[in-house]
Amino acid sequence: MRNNTRLLKKPLFVAIGSALLVQACAIPSIETRDPNVTMPDQFSVSTELGTENSTGLNADKNNDASNAEAKIEWEAWFNDPYLTALVETAVTNNKEVAVLVQRINMASNEVYAREGEYLPSVSAGAAIETEKVGEYTREGAVEEQLDIREGKAFPDPLANLELGLNASWEVDVWHKLRDASKVASLEFLASIESKNFFITQLVSEVTRSYYELLALDNKLANIDATIKLQRNVIQTINALKEYGRASSLPVARFNAEVKKNESERFLIEQEIVEKENTINILLGRMPQPIQRNSNALFNEDIVKPNIGVPASLLENRPDIREAELTLQAANLNIEVAKANFYPSLELRAGVGLSAFDSQYLFNVPESLAYSLSGDIFAPLINRRAIEAVYKNASAEQIQAAYEYELTLLKAVTEVSNSLSKLDNLEKSAAAKKSQIASLESSVDIANRLFTSAHGEYLEVLLAQREALEARSEFIETRQQQLAALVDLYQALGGGWQSSST
Repeated sequence: MRNNTRLLKKPLFVAIGSALLVQACAIPSIETRDPNVTMPDQFSVSTELGTENSTGLNADKNNDASNAEAKIEWEAWFNDPYLTALVETAVTNNKEVAVLVQRINMASNEVYAREGEYLPSVSAGAAIETEKVGEYTREGAVEEQLDIREGKAFPDPLANLELGLNASWEVDVWHKLRDASKVASLEFLASIESKNFFITQLVSEVTRSYYELLALDNKLANIDATIKLQRNVIQTINALKEYGRASSLPVARFNAEVKKNESERFLIEQEIVEKENTINILLGRMPQPIQRNSNALFNEDIVKPNIGVPASLLENRPDIREAELTLQAANLNIEVAKANFYPSLELRAGVGLSAFDSQYLFNVPESLAYSLSGDIFAPLINRRAIEAVYKNASAEQIQAAYEYELTLLKAVTEVSNSLSKLDNLEKSAAAKKSQIASLESSVDIANRLFTSAHGEYLEVLLAQREALEARSEFIETRQQQLAALVDLYQALGGGWQSSST
């Protein structure tokens, strides 16, 4: 009979093992996607309707300095000590940056936890319990037999004291736990790149707001100069009235124009206050005046930077690196989900002291107790949960591939748009300068003609109004030029690094 039992055990284990392997191998098919990372050789900039101009300033791929400007620190790119101080304050004090730093810390802790999952765990502890069983139960009958056999009273109630170590270890046969740890590491690195990309946006936003503030200052100075000029015209008209060469009508019209400009002046002052507060929010501080040099808006000519080749974006832009790391994590996460279909092996062991009375607890070897066990399990029926996780991992990988492609597409487009914008704004600014020169000349001629009674006051008024509008538009164009330079800086992946980092 005993031999027959042994003969039955072997086929039984073989059948169970075969069933486990068959079920584990029945893994549903999924789809994955390899992203298209083809980059153009040069950036294309539209110059005229229906034409394109490929620009690749220093576009030689063998030139080590091809992307040097893209990696330049903000202190050197925007040569303004006031702006540099504002950017450094923003990077240090911005509340959203602080939130992202804590997310990075949490991602780091996740890596630390995942690394411990594929290592053996050991715990130490003590346990105490007591139990009273019924006499007519199986346990009670055993106790009665012990009383009769040994002639001793069995402890009632029966206590149990334990003191020892317990260990468990899931053997990572399929590298599921190790791959999960690698996924956490990639997500941790992606969180760092996410913070760097936000800092890039933060630096750009502070710089744009700073230039908008300088533009408002110059608009205010322009209106003040126009008001002063108009008041001088009013004095001239009043002087002409004494000689009977002018009436009260021009005075009233010019006074109305002065009041109109004064009203506009108050609105600009309000915009300045709001823009300062916007910058203060980015800097993470309470409202206060922003130190600045308003003349810096026109200090230097805008020089197009050395942009390198499109391939350099893969190294410079934090959002591209974040998308790439996310894609790598998604690829590896498929293997983690796939391993759930395979059998899992877990080993458990324990060693310690156990007795029903504390006086016997340290009587070795009588109180010595130990255990060793191993479990192997594989999913057989109703595997919908792990199949759903596996298919979701596939969908996340495809999504990450598309997002990576979209990030690359946006990056190249943003650089091309910024280059085109810089080029067109440069031409617009040159035209505005010529317009302003002509209008200032017309203002001077109209004033002289009116003073000599050879011109109408309306010509003077119209010339001054057009000159004011042209100068305001030129200020806006200049501010847009600098904003386009900021956009290009951000598009090239700058802004997150400085000489101090």
